[in-house]
Amino acid sequence: MHKNMVIFGTRPEAIKLFPVVNALAGYANMHTEILVSAQHRQMLDQVLAISGIVPNYDLNLMQPGQSLDALTARLLAAIGSVLDSAKPDRVIVQGDTATAMAGALAAYYRQIPVSHVEAGLRSNNIYQPWPEEVNRKMISTIADQHFAPTTLSAAALAAEAVSPENIFVTGDTVIDALHWVTDRIAQNPTLAARLTPYEARFRGRKIIGITTHRRENFGDGMDNIAAAIRAIAARDDVACIFPVHMNPNVRAVMEAALYDLPNVAMIEPLDYPNFVRLLSISHILLTDSGGVQEEAPALGKPVLVMRDTTERPEGINAGKAKLIGTDKDRIISQIFTLLDDDTAYAAMARAHNPFGDGHASQRIAEIIHNARRQEA
Repeated sequence: MHKNMVIFGTRPEAIKLFPVVNALAGYANMHTEILVSAQHRQMLDQVLAISGIVPNYDLNLMQPGQSLDALTARLLAAIGSVLDSAKPDRVIVQGDTATAMAGALAAYYRQIPVSHVEAGLRSNNIYQPWPEEVNRKMISTIADQHFAPTTLSAAALAAEAVSPENIFVTGDTVIDALHWVTDRIAQNPTLAARLTPYEARFRGRKIIGITTHRRENFGDGMDNIAAAIRAIAARDDVACIFPVHMNPNVRAVMEAALYDLPNVAMIEPLDYPNFVRLLSISHILLTDSGGVQEEAPALGKPVLVMRDTTERPEGINAGKAKLIGTDKDRIISQIFTLLDDDTAYAAMARAHNPFGDGHASQRIAEIIHNARRQEA
């Protein structure tokens, strides 16, 4: 019996990996175990609950204010200990987090082959996104299976001398997750009912969905974002729904700047079904998130990205997302353009999905299964 170990720790990883876990479960001659670091405890648990995944190992490593080096050291030692006892035949990681990087490195130290889901994304700036750009590149030097979501990400891997036989263009598993949860909301609307009071409260206004959490925006960037939101909220035709990240570098700034605005709903982080509902009811998405750049285009929603670079240029190239940085005046100007210029809005709002067809996870599971047979 071939054993896979799927390692993740954050909410975005869980969203993008639960469809892979479900797809792997379809192969009777493979056994898959789940190791979570709980790098994001509460937000991770929300995804585990809706997806029905129960981890075999839960490291529960989240600590307030932990430094990256301390977190990485603890991850590496704790994951390594689990690998020593569980002895998997393959480790599967996703994306660019500290958990993914440490999981790949711990596997490498034990000569366990690594599969990398969402491989090949590059901004070509090691400080944006930070530290994710380097985390992802480190995993690429270790992995022997690179599951690239697009041809552009596959080309980036090839340019770094990754063997073409180890690169597989699969689509992005976030689209699989989006389809999965959308179907369940349709069957049971109460799964996404948390936003119903805000939809009623803001009826007749254009909703701007906001997320921000990137480390490189802490400090002046976050101050600028808060000031821009305050200026945008001065309009009487808009409302902002803002699930505020739990990181105090975000929360303290936003609560101080926006607490008194009647048309800004600062709410606790949303579970996945309610977050998908927020995407669907928003007129515009204002974000520095990577995942939103992938999900919103599939729903025909314009995305303004508060970053200077992106490792997901497909949405930019397709005209569905725009890089606008964190300059206050530029954020305001770009939002106002989409609010006031119907032609500009329509150009970005056509539903188009450059990130896949919703079957990436099954492709990944099949590749892992076929490789197992070849290795045997």
